[in-house]
Amino acid sequence: MPAVANAVVIIAVVAYVLVRQFQARQLSNNTRRLLLVPAVLAFLALRDPHLLDPKHQALSVAFLIVGVVLEIGLGAVWGFTTRIWQGEDGRIWSKGTRASFFAWIGMMIVRIALYAAAASFGIAQGQSGLLLALAALLLVRGAVVTWRAREFAPAYGSPARAL
Repeated sequence: MPAVANAVVIIAVVAYVLVRQFQARQLSNNTRRLLLVPAVLAFLALRDPHLLDPKHQALSVAFLIVGVVLEIGLGAVWGFTTRIWQGEDGRIWSKGTRASFFAWIGMMIVRIALYAAAASFGIAQGQSGLLLALAALLLVRGAVVTWRAREFAPAYGSPARAL
């Protein structure tokens, strides 16, 4: 995929996620939705022949792995900063908090530092590594929020009723 198309995909996904993050929205039980965007991003990243720098393959792989692992950790942090609650109708809702905003700032700082470190070694990094890290970030954040929302799940499949 050309670099311009990758950049457009990255900007579109980040904008979409950021806008939705700070709006209260109902959590879905559909696990396909949880997996769809990360799967598409990972597919786009892994099929790009420029994912790794051919002149520095070992270091390029190391930076790619470090980037993905860092984004996994940051995705978990982001998931734990999301507010989750149960509405009066029994539906489960989520919304990003101020801490979520600072988690995003931290994610950007980490990503910039990683690019700077790779550049200091002369490693060419394309957008494919960012696509793969973004896929990991979104997958982990969704998994953490879903895991946290389980505390609102009714026992034995139906909500308790007041007598």
